[in-house]
Amino acid sequence: MSDLHARHRAVLPDWLALYYENPIEITHGEGRHVWDADGNKYLDFFGGILTTMTAHALPEVTKAVTEQAGRILHTSTLYLNRTMVELAERIARLSNIPDARVFFTTSGTEANDTALLLATTYRRSNQILAMRNSYHGRSFSAVGITGNRSWSPTSLSPLQTLYVHGGVRTRGPFAHLDDDEFISSCVEDLTDLLGHVRPPAALIAEPIQGVGGFTSPPDGLYAAFHDVLQDRGILWISDEVQTGWGRTGDHFWGWQAHGASGPPDILTFAKGIGNGMSIGGVVARADIMNCLDANSISTFGGTQITMAAGLANLTYLLEHDLQGNARRVGGLLIERLRAVAAQLPVVREVRGRGLMIGIELVRPGTDQAHPEAASAVIEAARAGGLLIGKGGGHDTSALRIAPPLTLTVAEAEEGAAILEHALRSVQ
Repeated sequence: MSDLHARHRAVLPDWLALYYENPIEITHGEGRHVWDADGNKYLDFFGGILTTMTAHALPEVTKAVTEQAGRILHTSTLYLNRTMVELAERIARLSNIPDARVFFTTSGTEANDTALLLATTYRRSNQILAMRNSYHGRSFSAVGITGNRSWSPTSLSPLQTLYVHGGVRTRGPFAHLDDDEFISSCVEDLTDLLGHVRPPAALIAEPIQGVGGFTSPPDGLYAAFHDVLQDRGILWISDEVQTGWGRTGDHFWGWQAHGASGPPDILTFAKGIGNGMSIGGVVARADIMNCLDANSISTFGGTQITMAAGLANLTYLLEHDLQGNARRVGGLLIERLRAVAAQLPVVREVRGRGLMIGIELVRPGTDQAHPEAASAVIEAARAGGLLIGKGGGHDTSALRIAPPLTLTVAEAEEGAAILEHALRSVQ
């Protein structure tokens, strides 16, 4: 064990997980690559858990942060902040939510916390609909609506949560149905559930479930849910912490794959917008955002240095069509990995869209999760110079692949080759 690892274990919580049998210290990065303290170079296919969205040490973001640091770092939301207003204006327009208001936080957890506060206050109900296999953060309220046992350390909650079918297409009681039947059955289940309870405040859902292993429903499910919810005044919160900013390639926001009934009432975001800086936020219609009747601020949400980073990062993303790059390069990468998976009994499914790809692993000849294989592939990929993530919900284990959106075709091919070797090593 390294000295730093020993010090980590001596002073930090046992539940603060580290990847790898011998954890690595990443010291610097550039583009899609990072280096550890021993000088080893890795192709980064996880981006700090989908947070380094454009590139490591992106010059435009580095310049914006450096220049802002030379002026002032922070004043709080008690004072006007030009960069915060400019970034909020751009996000409000991009959200497609009418008469949108934006509130900045420091994380996705805090963003979802705020969305829950808004929805429960607006609707005068503490009842929340959430998806099975979901993850929405680590605060007390966010844990209370998380439908993933691996990330839910307590059943205590300030909210009453009801879990809905549909977030996982290929498992569960409706998996055998075709897409239209799947959606119809999930809607029927939701409608039946609503007939048994007092009207909830909101449904919160990730368009693609991140921690759950990059699972998703058929396109259009949440639009069908939205129709049912709107008839009853129930709000729809789209958790875009991992799916936002064009990562899925086909859409700028994940909810747009379910947009037939219009945008969500509330949208939450974080991770990639700061490219490593701590930014989260909530977008909501003005009547919802303004429903609070008590004072509220965010000490560090919207601070000058993070807003400078976010504005520079978003500008770069839009000007260089990184959504289009995610669609093109991600499509090639998914097809390459599916071709490999077809030869390997340990792989149950390669799924996802754009540069948000999951590889579900099972014990060969069964439909059972294979977490030992997932850990072994992670180790083998690292040995080959590739960093990837993992996840999964009930009885699943999945590899998570989410490189920076500037990934090149050559880098995608390189990463796929390393991953193929790692997958074959656990057969």
